Amino acid sequence: MRPLWQVFRLIWQAQRAALLRGAVLSVVVLVAGATLLGVSGWFITAAAAAGLAGMGAVFDVFRPSGAIRFLALGRTAARYGERVLTHDATLRAFATLRLRVLQAYLAAPYDRQSRLRGPQVLNRITADIDALDGLPLRLILPLIAGGITLAASFAVLWALAGLAIAATVALGFGLGGAVVLIWAGRAGSKPSRRVEYAAQAFRARLIDLVQARGDLAVYGQLAAQHQAVLSAETRRQSARLAQDRIERQAGLLLSWLATAVATAALLLGMALAEQGALSPAVAAVGFFAALALAEVLAPLRRAVADLGRMRLAARRVVQSLPAPVASAGGRYVAGALRFDTVSLQRAGAARASLRPLSFTLQAGATLALTGPSGVGKSTALLLAAGMLRPTGGGITLGDHPLPEWEEAALREAVALLPQRAGLMAGRVRAGLQLAAPDADEATLWAVLEAVALADVIRAKGGLDARLGPRGAGLSGGEARRLAIARVLLRRPAILLLDEPTEGLDTDTALRVLRGIRQYLPQAAILTASHRPVETDWADFTLELF
Repeated sequence: MRPLWQVFRLIWQAQRAALLRGAVLSVVVLVAGATLLGVSGWFITAAAAAGLAGMGAVFDVFRPSGAIRFLALGRTAARYGERVLTHDATLRAFATLRLRVLQAYLAAPYDRQSRLRGPQVLNRITADIDALDGLPLRLILPLIAGGITLAASFAVLWALAGLAIAATVALGFGLGGAVVLIWAGRAGSKPSRRVEYAAQAFRARLIDLVQARGDLAVYGQLAAQHQAVLSAETRRQSARLAQDRIERQAGLLLSWLATAVATAALLLGMALAEQGALSPAVAAVGFFAALALAEVLAPLRRAVADLGRMRLAARRVVQSLPAPVASAGGRYVAGALRFDTVSLQRAGAARASLRPLSFTLQAGATLALTGPSGVGKSTALLLAAGMLRPTGGGITLGDHPLPEWEEAALREAVALLPQRAGLMAGRVRAGLQLAAPDADEATLWAVLEAVALADVIRAKGGLDARLGPRGAGLSGGEARRLAIARVLLRRPAILLLDEPTEGLDTDTALRVLRGIRQYLPQAAILTASHRPVETDWADFTLELF
């Protein structure tokens, strides 16, 4: 239950005043309901007794009638206000929580981000927040309001009808309701978790079906993937039916409990009335109040049946909100890049991602890392960019260790072109200005000339030409050159290139490499390379094993 309380604490901190007012109105609604039925029961019984005694003409019907009308209208108004306040506060709080979760994912270390799949992450965040919307509305606030209402009812009934009736009603609903709700929570935990797992599987498989439909069709797997989507939805529906069955059973048990408590209150009242300890009208108050107090437990049955899903979602949300980490140091000036026996061993991996590596790269020099696939060339670039932390050795940029650099200063000094650079849909101009928002048109054309792409962009309509998702509208080699142009606009002191000319013919690759050096004559360039055109262009090569 701890993750649930942690999430509720975040909601409470964001919307404390509104939730507090909503909780007060929830108590008013429940107390008004119990009082309304109690007064109604007293009024009916007292009026009947007065009529039998021949005192109907002098019986005061106006004040009880006025009280009943006041309670009915007040209860309706309080219910409306409670719904408006609590729903508005919950929506606002979850909007804030959703932003915090997204910010946590965006600020996560590269090693974690590299394992994320964008659409699935977005669906997971949306599903988790949606699963938690019932936490304040159907669980925490009703529990608090119900507990306060039962305590208040116990005190009032004790004063009016005696300890026996008060204890029967309060303890009957308190203890009996706890037993039913705990059973429903435990019984519904597994089906509700299955609902969530199946829903996540359905979303993931449907996204794969849409995004990879071409490949699936080519390999004859389109029908199989379609069946996998339907299978996940079938499992979700089956688990949902099981969950709904438990909720209905909990509702039936709570109904029996309410009947039993009301019957016990009625029998006790009748016995006390026969003994002369209570008037029939006061004895009726306990019975009718017991009928009204069934409302205390009714909203909780859906929440406890969905408790397993809420716990699962709360655990993921809490885990995605790490404590903020303070900046390690100040702003420094870039200089030589040094690797001192740097290595990386991932937890649980059989072999090191990078064996001990040492080199010094000065400004204006180009070093190409070579070696077979999987030896750690790309890992070395990620380490140099500060996106991974080494498990052995140290990296120095200028006169200071890399971890001491502030993030903003490090991104100004170091730029990385990954092996699979992403291009977003939109105009070519906007795609380039992502790296340099203030770059003017002359600068943009200059960098396109440097990567031998200017003529291609002119033929497609110039800088205002539109590209589709992932650079659709350009060939693979053209998209690669546009990604290189974008990273060059950063004008970094350290440029990290992961197989920069992949997909380019040798002549074009050579033109691009020469253009890179001409555009950034003083930059230190570190490449992960396997093509001779790249290693021949570099000033130095270092083979990894």
